[in-house]
Amino acid sequence: MKAIIPVAGIGSRLRPHTYTQPKSLVPVADNTILGHIIEKLLAAGITDFVFIIGYLGEKIERYVRQQYPQITVKFVVQEPREGLGHALWVARHTYKDDESILIMLGDAIVDVDLQAILAASYSVLGVKKVAKPSMFGVTEVGSDEFIVKLVEKPKIPKSNFALVGLYKINNPKRLVESLEYLITEDIRTLNEYHLTDALMHMIKNGEKMVPWNVDHWFDCGRKETLLEANATLLNRAKLRNIDYSSQFPGCIIIPPVSIGKDCAIYNSVIGPNISIGDNATIENSILRNSIIGSYSELRYAVMHDSIIGSDASFKGFSHSLNIGDSTEINFGQ
Repeated sequence: MKAIIPVAGIGSRLRPHTYTQPKSLVPVADNTILGHIIEKLLAAGITDFVFIIGYLGEKIERYVRQQYPQITVKFVVQEPREGLGHALWVARHTYKDDESILIMLGDAIVDVDLQAILAASYSVLGVKKVAKPSMFGVTEVGSDEFIVKLVEKPKIPKSNFALVGLYKINNPKRLVESLEYLITEDIRTLNEYHLTDALMHMIKNGEKMVPWNVDHWFDCGRKETLLEANATLLNRAKLRNIDYSSQFPGCIIIPPVSIGKDCAIYNSVIGPNISIGDNATIENSILRNSIIGSYSELRYAVMHDSIIGSDASFKGFSHSLNIGDSTEINFGQ
């Protein structure tokens, strides 16, 4: 089985972090978004990868080659970037002759039994019930449990089961034919060629597809869901049980946290739900529910629900106070 991972987007919803690095390389828990995806695929036995790159693609290529030298990998450049369907069309030569492929978006982390999906008899689309389906591709299922309709960002959704960016396609050749139909007929939705429309074209031409509910889904293209993913992944047993107290005397470490290599942390309260990159320096600070990038320096910081990029520097205020009776001082929240 070959995994196709589109990672060409500019990540506008995660700016300013994505001005200097692709959103798939933004850190979460003890890895990057892309690293979590690759690790999950490797655990399922997949070692053959295609990455569709674009914005800051050289950083993704360097990261993958350095961190995962054991995989078989190809990189395809999508330029211009005209949607997910266009991305897969550009890369069609890498998978059109395969028996089946697995497509996973490079900015979404999902919890699901991949082995069961790979063994399924039909093409599989990962779905999750959401509160605002109009923001996503939406599935409608018939009485026979097969998908009968797919609509990208419908104004009036008839279902609240959204596509999560996980697709097992049993007939890649038919997918290529449907993508070619979109491109040659210039069929766009919201001015882009969408994979959703190509999959719907496949269904109309007889392809059987089933929905597959995933346990967790984090669309990591937004700050809120990135922090939510960070907290959820930190609370896994692997990270929750790490004891950092002996490494940082004089600090209070409230698990779960993930602290990178060669960090200097003094007189601080760290946690819960904190991820800190390598070589960070933190002094006299209180941090919770945040992500701190590598080589960052924080002094006198009181932070929560924050994302601090790599090589960032922040110095807050220190106070020496002499406060009398019946006094109230509020420095803000």
